[in-house]
Amino acid sequence: MRNNRSNEGYHPLMNDNRIPLLIDTDPGVDDALAILMAFADARHQVVGLTVTAGNVGLHHTLNNALKLCEVAGREAVPVFAGCATPLLHPAPDAADVHGSDGFGDADLPPAARQPESEHAAQAIIRLSHQYAGRLLLVALGPLTNLALALRLDPTLPRRIARLVVMSGAVNGRGNITPYAEFNAYFDPEAAHIVFESFAQFDVADWEATLAHGIAHDKVDAWCATDTPQAQFYARISRKTRAWARQGRGEHWHCADALAMAYALRPELAETANHHVQLALHGASRGMTLTDWQHLTGKPANARVLLRYRQPALEQQMRAAIQGESAPVDA
Repeated sequence: MRNNRSNEGYHPLMNDNRIPLLIDTDPGVDDALAILMAFADARHQVVGLTVTAGNVGLHHTLNNALKLCEVAGREAVPVFAGCATPLLHPAPDAADVHGSDGFGDADLPPAARQPESEHAAQAIIRLSHQYAGRLLLVALGPLTNLALALRLDPTLPRRIARLVVMSGAVNGRGNITPYAEFNAYFDPEAAHIVFESFAQFDVADWEATLAHGIAHDKVDAWCATDTPQAQFYARISRKTRAWARQGRGEHWHCADALAMAYALRPELAETANHHVQLALHGASRGMTLTDWQHLTGKPANARVLLRYRQPALEQQMRAAIQGESAPVDA
């Protein structure tokens, strides 16, 4: 690992008025596209990637994050290794969807650089101080790193301007169990800690993802573009897109891309405020419990994504895959 860059006065990349964006991630083909979308958006500046296990093991997700920065020409973005396991209980990964290495078993050479020496949870805390009141935190994977950061520093939510999570299935229609979405199920204790710690956060869930599918032919055309980003993404996503075409029909669904679009352009979303919490035991473990009728008396803690402007989502995804700047007029 590289030397710790947490020295007093170090300010990664931020010399302007762009929104500082910290991405907690477990790359993953979906994560890769979401991160490329963030890189393409001129209104935001990615100040770090904190990496956790999830889609595959930490060794792979960490290398994938470093490799993605390399391909995108963003080697200056610091990458921090985080938690290799859930907080309490082992959980299955998603190698059957993303490939054993998380990047479609594309046999890519390893990244040239090493991650920072600072642990991801410590980096989240430090960056929350550095950009206090401004930081946009987007969590695309299991919430283990963020939960650990909250246990180390319970005051963390006061300094986060906005938290967006890709987690859950708000009507209980899961994708890894009949009731639970993958990220929430991988580490429900972590999700419980996060959901209970933040008075307000944004949720882009699996069911919203299913409502925002992209025609396979469109994605194929984007990936056929003659740019380094498109060639890279075509290579790492080929297995996942083939799996989706066989198992899910005419549309491809990219949960992390939808979450990132919501994070970058929240004005294009329709949302509803409700209280959400996690089931931790029994057959419903990992299930997102949503108080749709406000019967519990608990305050609404989640701004739930209901719909996002589809043309804008597709424009952001296309621009990221083709290596262009994101449109600002979608």
